Amino acid sequence: MADEAREKGALRPDWADRNATTRTVWRVGVGLAGGLVLVAGIIMIPYPGPGWLVVFAGLAILAVEFTWARRTLTYARGKYDAWTDWLKRQHLAVRLLVLALTALIVVTTIWLLNGFALVGGWFGIHWPWLGSPLFT
Repeated sequence: MADEAREKGALRPDWADRNATTRTVWRVGVGLAGGLVLVAGIIMIPYPGPGWLVVFAGLAILAVEFTWARRTLTYARGKYDAWTDWLKRQHLAVRLLVLALTALIVVTTIWLLNGFALVGGWFGIHWPWLGSPLFT
């Protein structure tokens, strides 16, 4: 009986438990939706905006059906809170260094994805160093 309650999951709708097919469809749907949101959030982390919020949303979607995601979500929330608390306690120079490293990651990614050459092309600027080495 305990295994059955654990298998059902806390938030699975009743229709999803009708038979093995609907249960599988539900699990695959939750897995795909949660996985896509999670991957999008991970990609968005270094950029301005809601990267971590989207990561936590993806984990929350997965946690509806998967116990490992529920545990990961709890762990990740704790680590995120610990990181932000640590960063708040640091000297301004350390916070600025973290900001600079984040900005470096953003600029490098935009350059590698050919964003600077694209925008430069809009204004008639075709400098070779704006182009990504990945898109030559």
